[in-house]
Amino acid sequence: MTIKILLAADGSESALRATRKLIETRHWYREAPVVVLVSVHFAVPLASRAAHVLGPAAVEGYYRDELEAALKPSRDALAAVGIQAIEHTAVGEPAAEIARIAESEGCDLIFMGTRGMGAVRNLILGSTATKVLQLARVPVTLVH
Repeated sequence: MTIKILLAADGSESALRATRKLIETRHWYREAPVVVLVSVHFAVPLASRAAHVLGPAAVEGYYRDELEAALKPSRDALAAVGIQAIEHTAVGEPAAEIARIAESEGCDLIFMGTRGMGAVRNLILGSTATKVLQLARVPVTLVH
């Protein structure tokens, strides 16, 4: 049975460490795991107002560019060892979206860093990681 692993990526060094650890441990599984690479951008509070001024395409372009930049380091690291990931992006509350995508994709495990690009970096365990632990219905591997 092939295991499906959601890898959360936000472009941070912590997310890249999690990516490297997943690459390093991929041989622990009987078959090569399927990797679902996920990035979630917080919904910008003024985005709906900006859409009126700049147009919806500009706001969508902003999210698309930000999410692409967040995925790139992990995507490149995976590709360098021959792993092609299924990619998902979302706009919303990161922990809730990570848990939702893990469930909808039938993931068996979530792999993520402990601290990302959030505003509060001085916590021992990031708020997104803490929330994913609370919301996820599958095991979560946190990489510090």
